[in-house]
Amino acid sequence: MKKVFLSITLFASMATYAGGFRISLQGVKQLAMAHTSAHAEDASIAFFNPAGIAFIPSKLSVAAGGFGVSTSMTFQNPSTLQSYKTESPLGTPVYAAVAYKIVDNVSLGFSFTTPYGSHLIWDKDWSGREIVQELNLQSFFFQPMVSVKLAPWIAVGVSYIHATGKLDWTKTATQVNGVANLKDEKAKGNGFGLGFYFRPNENLDISVAYRSPVNMKASNGIVKLTNVSPALYPNLGLNSQGSDSFTANLPLVDEYTIGLTYKLTPQWSVSGDFNYYGWEQYSKLDIHFANMRPDPSSNSHVYSSPKNFKNTKSYRIGTQYWFNNIVAGRLGYYYDESPYDDQYFSPETPSMNNNSITGGIGFKFKNFGIDLAASYNFFKSRNVSNDFYGINGQIKGNALIFGLGLSYNPF
Repeated sequence: MKKVFLSITLFASMATYAGGFRISLQGVKQLAMAHTSAHAEDASIAFFNPAGIAFIPSKLSVAAGGFGVSTSMTFQNPSTLQSYKTESPLGTPVYAAVAYKIVDNVSLGFSFTTPYGSHLIWDKDWSGREIVQELNLQSFFFQPMVSVKLAPWIAVGVSYIHATGKLDWTKTATQVNGVANLKDEKAKGNGFGLGFYFRPNENLDISVAYRSPVNMKASNGIVKLTNVSPALYPNLGLNSQGSDSFTANLPLVDEYTIGLTYKLTPQWSVSGDFNYYGWEQYSKLDIHFANMRPDPSSNSHVYSSPKNFKNTKSYRIGTQYWFNNIVAGRLGYYYDESPYDDQYFSPETPSMNNNSITGGIGFKFKNFGIDLAASYNFFKSRNVSNDFYGINGQIKGNALIFGLGLSYNPF
C-alpha cells in the first residue's frame, strides 16, 4: 500500500499571499500606500515597528480595521488540459492597536493582528486532491510593546509576540477510498520585535525594524480518517475511531524592514520600503504521529515533506496627498517574490511572484480618522512540477483586497 497520507502538510499555507506565508494586512492606510511602514500618525504603526509609537502626535491613539480578501487560483493539467479552480470564501483579516505615552519619552502599546491565515477550497475532482481539498486556517498575534525616545529625533522599541493558531485541513486518501482531516486548535508560538524610528527633521521619517521567527508548535493535533473500513485501522496505526494524534513545528520566519517617508511639500509625501524574509530556514516539514504510519510498509511514524524555501525580498513604494485638511488620496505599487522554485511547488501554498497596485482615500475629522483602501494583485503564472507530490502543470491567479480602518487620537 502506498503512502496513505502522501501529501499531508501542517500549517503550510498559513498565508498564501505576499511571497509565501506573510499577509501584509495590518493597516488600511498602509495597504493604500503599498504596505509601506514609516507612518507614525496613529497606533496602526505598532505592528510594523514598536519604536514608531513614540512619534505618534497624540498622547493616546487607537486604531482598528478589517479587510476582505477575494482570491482566485487556477491549475491546469498539461496532460488533460483540464483546469481546476479554487472556490475560496472571502477572507477577513482584522487588526487593532492602542498606544499611550505614559511620560514624554516613554510609550506603551499593544497590537492585535491576524497576519497568517486563509480558507482555500479546490474543485473536488481536481488532480491534487490528495494534497489538499480544503484548508481553513486562523492565526492571532498579540504584541505588547514599549518605546523609548533616546533623543527628540530617535526612538527604540521592543515587543513580545505571542501567537496562536487553528488548522482544519481536509484531503482525499484515494488509496483507501477515504477522506483525511487534520485539526489543531491550540498551536502556539512566541517571538519578539525590535525597531528604531528616526525623524531627523520634520520632513523625513525612517523606520528600521526586525521581527524574529515564531516557531509555531502544534502539540494537540488530531488526524482522522473517514469513509474507510475499520478493518484497515490497525494496519494504518489508527485507533478504533480511525484517528491518531500528531505534533509538528512550523517556523514563521524572520523579517527585516527598512522604510522611509519624505514630505515633498506639506501636503505631499512619498514612502518606500524594502523587506527581506528569511524563508531559507523552512527547508522541510516533519509531522510526528503517535501511532500512525504514513507509509504502512514502514515502521516510521514521521512524515517528512521537503520544502527548500529560499530567502526573498519585496519592494514597495507609495504616496499620499492631502487635498485639504480633511481628505487625502493614496496610491502605491509593490513587488513580492515567491519563496520557492517551480520544482517545489505545492498547491496548499500557491505562491507566485506578485505585482500589486494599491490605492485608497482617507478622511480626518478632528480626532477621528476613516481610511478606505483596495489593491489588485497580479500573480505571475508559473509552470510548476513537484516529483515528491507527483504534480505538475500551470498555476495562475489573482487577488482583490479591500479594507476599512478607523483611528482615534483624542489628546
